[in-house]
Amino acid sequence: MTAVKQIQASARAQVGKGAARAVRREGLTPAVIYGAGEAPQAIALNANQTRLMIYAGHFLTTLLEIEVDGKKTRVIPRDYQLDPVKDTPLHVDFLRVAAGQTIKVQVPVHVVGQESSPGLKSGGTMQIVEHTVEIDVAPESIPEFLEVSVAGLEVGDTLHSNDIKLPAGVSLTSRDNLTLVTILPPTVDAEPEAAEAEAAKA
Repeated sequence: MTAVKQIQASARAQVGKGAARAVRREGLTPAVIYGAGEAPQAIALNANQTRLMIYAGHFLTTLLEIEVDGKKTRVIPRDYQLDPVKDTPLHVDFLRVAAGQTIKVQVPVHVVGQESSPGLKSGGTMQIVEHTVEIDVAPESIPEFLEVSVAGLEVGDTLHSNDIKLPAGVSLTSRDNLTLVTILPPTVDAEPEAAEAEAAKA
């Protein structure tokens, strides 16, 4: 089960670009909580804490509980913007989540079993076509990653999204059987062959 991180925030009375700039000057990051049939709520977060959460990884699949004026709201980050020069967070969007609700999120795909792939042992190359897949899942059950194994794969073999062993309560959103990994033939260096041919002529 995904751990829920607790963070503090303050309410923002003013919205708009000017108000957002004023919030950032105070060392805060403007954000908004929306969804669940309620009106959007403008808030401000500690900028340093927000930056650390973003760069820690898995931010968009992290379940959070934001406390504003004593009221806690369970959310999941939906989007964020970074300053193109300073890499500091400019804005964050949060989606409210409720018990029993499922959401769509992108999760990374980890490839394992390389040491047991005959195709790779014979000089083949592993090509990862899709690094993530979109799943439908309850917020508290979001996996950090999904695994596929290339163990036993020969050159020319391919793994698809249907080959992923999904945890209970997790389903793929795409009906297409997406190509995830392919074992390509060994690359042939043409230059040595050309040099050998020239030497034979000489």
